[in-house]
Amino acid sequence: MKIGFIGLGIMGKPMAKNLMRAGYSLIVYDINKEPVRELMSLGAEEGSSPKDVAERTDIIITMLPDSPQVKDVILGENGVLEGARRGAIIIDMSSIAPAVSKEVAIKAEEKGVEFLDAPVSGGEPKAIDGTLAIMVGGKKEVLDRCYDILNKMGSSITLCGEVGAGNITKLANQIIVALNIAAMSEALVLGTKAGVDPEIIYKAIRGGLAGSTVLDAKVPKVLARDFSPGFKIDFHIKDLKNAISTAHEVGVPLPLTSQIMEILQALKVDGKGLSDHSAVIQFYEELAKVEVKRKE
Repeated sequence: MKIGFIGLGIMGKPMAKNLMRAGYSLIVYDINKEPVRELMSLGAEEGSSPKDVAERTDIIITMLPDSPQVKDVILGENGVLEGARRGAIIIDMSSIAPAVSKEVAIKAEEKGVEFLDAPVSGGEPKAIDGTLAIMVGGKKEVLDRCYDILNKMGSSITLCGEVGAGNITKLANQIIVALNIAAMSEALVLGTKAGVDPEIIYKAIRGGLAGSTVLDAKVPKVLARDFSPGFKIDFHIKDLKNAISTAHEVGVPLPLTSQIMEILQALKVDGKGLSDHSAVIQFYEELAKVEVKRKE
C-alpha cells in the first residue's frame, strides 16, 4: 500500500520515517525540499503537489502547522481533493481549529472522500519513538481501516467522537500541558530562590500526586538549560489561540489558559518563539531574578 504524507516538519518527518520502517511505501510532499530529499534517500517517492500525491495514493496523511495550511493543502488549487479518488481517506494529523476539521470533512464527503482528524500529543521525542498519543475524530469504520497505519506512529489511539472531536481533545490536552509547565515553573523557581536544589525537589515530588508526564519530560530539559524545541512556543500559542476561540464559541471561559497564553506571548516578543515550551520557566526566572539549573 502506498501512503501519501504531506508535511515533513519537526513532527511529520519522524512520523513518516516510522511508517517507512514498518514497510509502507510513501509518496511525500513538503514545500521545504530538505526533508523530502532525506525521505527519498530512504526510499520514498516525491510528489510534485498535494494533488499529485492524492492521485497516486489511497490514504493521504497531512501534518501541517495550522488551519490555513490545512485548508490550502486539502481544499486549495492543486490540493488533495483535486486529486483524491472516491473512497480515498484523508487523515489530518495537524492540530487545528475543530471548526476547520468539520469544514474540510464536509468538502471531502461531497467528493466521496473519507476524513479523519487525528492530532497527536507527545512532541518530537515521541514522534521519533513512535509512541504518540493519537486523538481521532470521525467514523469508527474508517478508523478501523487506518488503525494499523496509525499504530506505527503512536502507542495510544482513541476514537473521541465525530469529526472535530479529535481536535477538541487535543485542545484540552494543550491546556493541561501548558498549565502543567506553568505550575512546574512557579514551583521550581520558588524552591531555587528559597535555596533548595531543584533537582532534589523534582526527585522528591515526581512519585507523588504532583508527578506527571509533563514533569518527567520537561524538568530534565530545564535543569540542563536545554530549550531546543521538542514543541515550540509558537506552536503552543497557536493551539491555545484555537482553544480560546473554540471555548468562546461554545460559551466556556478559560481564565487560566488566558494567563498562560499571555506568558507565552511575552516570551515570543522576547525572541523565544522557536524555543521549547519549557522555556516558560524563563518568564518566572526573570521575575524572581534566579536561574533553575542542575548543581555542578
